[in-house]
Amino acid sequence: MSPAEGVTARLAELGIVLPPVAAPVAAYVPAVLDGDRVWTSGQLPFVDGALPATGKVGEGPGLVPPADAAGLARVAALNALAALGSVVDLDRVERIVKVVVFVASDPSFTGQPAVANGASVLLGEVFGVPHARSAVGVAVLPLDAPVEIEVVARLR
Repeated sequence: MSPAEGVTARLAELGIVLPPVAAPVAAYVPAVLDGDRVWTSGQLPFVDGALPATGKVGEGPGLVPPADAAGLARVAALNALAALGSVVDLDRVERIVKVVVFVASDPSFTGQPAVANGASVLLGEVFGVPHARSAVGVAVLPLDAPVEIEVVARLR
């Protein structure tokens, strides 16, 4: 994204409509503005208030396939952008600085980076610059979600 092009225009160019901000499921807010940074709370891949899939990510019966989980990470990234937009005009967001992707993983699953790419590719398309990232396998996530992401953004 060029400095002259805002996030809102870039989203429209990509045909992306952000979802409503996901309601918190406990005692927290979706995002916090602190100086020139916005920190999102963990964002689950809610679609219309529900999780489209639950469970552990991995290969095999009863598991969420990694490609599906990458798609869910993309949805969670869209929810993170909506959370950012709940506290600041998205056109003030200069770049995404850091993304943390948690993947509820079957014990034998080691493909967390590929799942996290679902979020990173989307954010790269929107902002045009890379970000720092962690992709972490965990035993379980809230509401049995397969993925959860956090984002830190820098403002203009």
